Amino acid sequence: MDTNIVGVGVGITDRFRSVVEEKVSRIEHLAPRAHTLEVKVTHRSYRNGRMEDDTVELTLDGKGPVVRAEATDADKFAALDLAVDKISEQVRRAKDKRVDLRNHPRGAKFEKNTGELSGIDVEPASVEVLRAVATGEVPIQSAEAEEADYSPVVIRQKQFGAEWMTVEDAVDRMELVGHDFFLFIDARSDQPSVVYRRKGWDYGVIALATQAPPAAQVAS
Repeated sequence: MDTNIVGVGVGITDRFRSVVEEKVSRIEHLAPRAHTLEVKVTHRSYRNGRMEDDTVELTLDGKGPVVRAEATDADKFAALDLAVDKISEQVRRAKDKRVDLRNHPRGAKFEKNTGELSGIDVEPASVEVLRAVATGEVPIQSAEAEEADYSPVVIRQKQFGAEWMTVEDAVDRMELVGHDFFLFIDARSDQPSVVYRRKGWDYGVIALATQAPPAAQVAS
């Protein structure tokens, strides 16, 4: 597995490189199909007297979804240890889920003997909805988004290609990248959705109703 180390605001010493190489063997054992491990070390200084710190970001790329983890500490070696622990745990949980899926596959199951279909939640559309779709009566709303000329804060923006997947797969992807939420298109409803971690519960999901009228029409 190839390892690339980049420093932002900090130099990468030979000692740090040797420690990274030691950690790579642990990650490679858990993810033998991974091709590349990207290691990014960012040093931050603060003007308000706060102690300087280092953030280590790990990105594991190969066959399958990308796995990411990061950790921050006053010492970059400690941050590296924390990040390696996180990404190792994420890879381990993903492997356990794959084994569980092989033994207990999700999705629809068709029983040849009885002809029963189970494991899928299907609700047939009403006659009214089918007629509205066929006749073009379903309203289509469109509005041009206006961009603000000024914002008092700096907003970090990222844009990704839309991915259709089930809620279960979105939770798995969220765990792999180590985030608290994950945006996707629900394959069952074709609605833009987000899964997220909840306090006191495991996960939650929010979906956008694409047929909702624009705010200007609601206000009138």
